[in-house]
Amino acid sequence: MRAAIEWLDDPEVFQVNRLPAHSDHKYYKNEKEYARGESSFTQSLNGIWEFYYSENVVSRPADFYREDYDSSHFQEIKVPGHIELAGYDRIHYVNTMYPWEGHEYRRPAYCGAEGEEREGQFSQAADNPVGSYICRFDLNEDLKGRRVHICFEGVEQAMYIWLNGAFVGYAEDSFTPSEFDLSPYVRDTGNVLAVEVYKRSTAAYLEDQDFFRFFGIFRDVMLYARPGIHVEDLWIRPLCREDGRDASVHLDLKISGFAAGGWAEIIVRDGGAVCIDVKEQLSKELKLAYDMPAPARLWENKDPHLYLLELRIYDKMGNLLELIPYEFGFRKIEIRDKVMYLNGRRLIVNGVNRHEWSAEGGRAITHREELWDMDCLKRNNINAVRTCHYPDRISWYKLCDREGIYVMAEANLETHGSWQKMGQVEPSWNVPGDLVQWEGAVLDRAQSNFEVLKNHTSILSWSLGNESYAGEILQKMHTFYKEKDRTRLVHYEGVFHNAAYKDSISDIESRMYAPPGEVREYLQNHPEKPFLLCEYMHNMGNSLGGMKSYMELLDKYEMYQGGFIWDFIDQALWKTDKVTGARVLGYGGDFDDRPSDYEFSGNGLVFADRTEKPAMQEVRYYYGLYR
Repeated sequence: MRAAIEWLDDPEVFQVNRLPAHSDHKYYKNEKEYARGESSFTQSLNGIWEFYYSENVVSRPADFYREDYDSSHFQEIKVPGHIELAGYDRIHYVNTMYPWEGHEYRRPAYCGAEGEEREGQFSQAADNPVGSYICRFDLNEDLKGRRVHICFEGVEQAMYIWLNGAFVGYAEDSFTPSEFDLSPYVRDTGNVLAVEVYKRSTAAYLEDQDFFRFFGIFRDVMLYARPGIHVEDLWIRPLCREDGRDASVHLDLKISGFAAGGWAEIIVRDGGAVCIDVKEQLSKELKLAYDMPAPARLWENKDPHLYLLELRIYDKMGNLLELIPYEFGFRKIEIRDKVMYLNGRRLIVNGVNRHEWSAEGGRAITHREELWDMDCLKRNNINAVRTCHYPDRISWYKLCDREGIYVMAEANLETHGSWQKMGQVEPSWNVPGDLVQWEGAVLDRAQSNFEVLKNHTSILSWSLGNESYAGEILQKMHTFYKEKDRTRLVHYEGVFHNAAYKDSISDIESRMYAPPGEVREYLQNHPEKPFLLCEYMHNMGNSLGGMKSYMELLDKYEMYQGGFIWDFIDQALWKTDKVTGARVLGYGGDFDDRPSDYEFSGNGLVFADRTEKPAMQEVRYYYGLYR
């Protein structure tokens, strides 16, 4: 197959040769690797890559992926990282509008006259920068002779991949992992990986979040080797009553490289105690269930108790092929009598919305910054996070599991500029709406979000995305989650703007910035759903006054469940002031970016340098009263 530049213009082409999304489990070759936490099955490609920046599609080096291509004129770039922060293109922040508004006229494909907006919209655009990356690598010894996959954990916004001159695949969806099979093309030594990244494609209509508009390979790039028999997907479903009784562990496994006679050892540990220890013969798909010998100790914010699953895969000769550990917890989230309960107690959400952010690296954040964020949440009595408005790095969900932070796991979807124009609800053209040509891409984002993250105990609810109006496709997203996962709730706020779908989208009545009087009015008029503020207390400037008026509602109305403050951290970047020469934080508009929403990027409870603002005192006090 040959790569086609026209895929950038076609919403029905959002991936080519990408492997199915699967669970995020790690696997090790033997007990020693497991004890060290280092797997010889993995190889990082992070580091310094060769790089060439082009202002648009026409000026790119189109044949740079060839093995004999002379790249001596290429520069260097650090991976992971944003292209803009490496000194190319321009830094640009905008909220609701699409970034080309006022510069280029565009409409989503299939929203107007047939073919009018589709042909060449991005593939021939003068304003679509391209990053051409080259990485040269040899396989580590333990990867040689095995099936080898490559995983890009985050690339904005569309990418084409070649290895040793052969086309490998194409992917969009900036914030979920994209994985490809390199086995037909990879060599032990002298590999040439070429990745072409486009700032804009039809995915731009689906990723209109309130943030800086970057592009590039901004999360880890990893090689993974598959052993002879490998667990491709693992779904752990811990079930119990609200008091922890009748607890059972259900496991769904998908096996590749299956060979008759292989078997699995399955152990569940609670600290030093072994709760389950069984052996099972392997098949290509396994559905297993085991009763716990005693009531389960339940997971919640104040006691985030986790059990440990250890799954060992053996061949018919008894050789250990891989060892998979995964921590999980027992908890029960449900709506009963129109109230959300966790483990039989009314759930109170003392939450924040959290963008991934670093004043140094933008959305290319470090684990050290994640650890600081977690510590900040806990010392300020914050018990919940909404991942606004895309899936986070996988390491964040693991932290939330271990620290007892409740997660609303949002899919990578926001089409704000397609239905809200000049501040008004005006969906004369909008995506995805009911447009069947956009259905595949949108449902794929929901499915990827689910498949990768499904084992994380901290996730109490799936969120369809943010501010994308409502229509048949959003309804299908809701249906997907409900049919796939009965153990969690489904959230979506945008249905508030299209009441026709009120009964068929979202388990929760969700609003943004409703004043306390409006919340009270809803709760006093025989409501059908519990009420949650997915965004409130907009913390911009000298803000967050009046928090008490929201918190008092928790005492008066059981169906009021709290909310998520907007938001946790300012989006601002270090820059040098042209006048003083001082190092300062630059917000939207400070980079000559237009259109821009200027300082609207600064709504956080902490500054971008991770200094707490005075408003955090208010949060710590009131959230502390309702823990």
